[in-house]
Amino acid sequence: MNHLEFIEKNVREILIKQGFSSSVAQGVAWQALDLYKRMSQASKKGAIFDDVMRHSKAWADKQVSKSEVTKRKRIQPKDQGGLF
Repeated sequence: MNHLEFIEKNVREILIKQGFSSSVAQGVAWQALDLYKRMSQASKKGAIFDDVMRHSKAWADKQVSKSEVTKRKRIQPKDQGGLF
């Protein structure tokens, strides 16, 4: 697996785990590859994947409708104990 396949595969998997549809995740993965090819350097040493993932997440959020976002972000509350 080369670096381009690594970025495409991991961006797609992370976005699907976050609740995006597979078609949105695939489109964002292609956008992530395009961004990676155009980037000259990362924001800090060793963080190029983090930069690509941050841009991918922002791009994916803009591709879904408002109702899909509210459905996706609604999760079950965690069982949090009291103070004592």
